[in-house]
Amino acid sequence: MNGAGDITLNTLDVTMAVVVGGLFTIGFHLMLQRSLMRIVLGFILLGHGTNLLLLVAGGTPGRPPVLEGKPVDPAEPADPLPQAMALTSIVITFGLTAFLMVLAYRSWRLSGSDEVRDDVEDRRIARRHADTDQETDTDEPGGGDGRGDERGDGDDADDGESDHRDHRDHGTAPGEHR
Repeated sequence: MNGAGDITLNTLDVTMAVVVGGLFTIGFHLMLQRSLMRIVLGFILLGHGTNLLLLVAGGTPGRPPVLEGKPVDPAEPADPLPQAMALTSIVITFGLTAFLMVLAYRSWRLSGSDEVRDDVEDRRIARRHADTDQETDTDEPGGGDGRGDERGDGDDADDGESDHRDHRDHGTAPGEHR
């Protein structure tokens, strides 16, 4: 099929698409981890994937962005905008990476671990909110006081977590209370 609708893919295009997809996949996977250093590494991989995507969007490499004194054919010059955006992306990625590294180092110095801990209070509030929603959805009389526990004292003792659940307080490793 020859004509305007014919799209040809060369090996470089397919290879770069696989590389960009792989960088995005690994970067997102690392950013979903609990370790701050893995989150930083995932952010770095996402930045590199974005830079490659912008450079691939610029068109065939090796063509000059501006033709001097020649008639300009729209298919001939390369687009300089993706190159400028890639340069801007490099600068932004570097600045945010430095900031995230400082935050990870600060967290490590304060807590002795780079793992992001569960916020027990947030889970307790969400559980109470879900219990309150369940009580309003059911037609059972005497469904409690709307606080999510049977005793009505606001202490969820049946959830297996104390108010001070922290690996520093109990001598457990940073992932054992999950």
